Amino acid sequence: MAQIFSLEYPQSLGLYDDYEEAQRVVDYLSDQEFPVENVLIVGTDLKQVERVTGRLTWGRVILSGIASGAWLGLLVGLLLGIFAAEGQWLSAVLTGLVLGVVWGGILSAVFYGLQRGQRDFSSVKTILPGKFELLVEHKHLARGQELLAQRPGAGATL
Repeated sequence: MAQIFSLEYPQSLGLYDDYEEAQRVVDYLSDQEFPVENVLIVGTDLKQVERVTGRLTWGRVILSGIASGAWLGLLVGLLLGIFAAEGQWLSAVLTGLVLGVVWGGILSAVFYGLQRGQRDFSSVKTILPGKFELLVEHKHLARGQELLAQRPGAGATL
């Protein structure tokens, strides 16, 4: 899998501020019959961004654990219901649901308690690139530069 994301002796063909522009350049190269299978679009200048989504309280943590446990318990109950004796399907589903709710609440409370107030907020994280660089096999660099020089409205910077 890693080989598909590598090139032999890669060279920079251009640096772009956003992914859409880098994508348009590759599309242009493709239209010009450039061997685009020798191109990588690489996000550079990476930064991790974490958006705080709310404050955690015991009530929120336990309710969240109960909700997660309910979904998992329902799934397990449905799977067990497939193999339940005739007339026991609903009982299997409800048992899974109840056990999921109980264990979800307990486990979420235990894990939150172990943090001892070190992280009393919820958040989501992502990694965002600042620039997008086009890399190309060294043997195709000159042809790529030639084509990009002819491109209307060329906006690459190196």
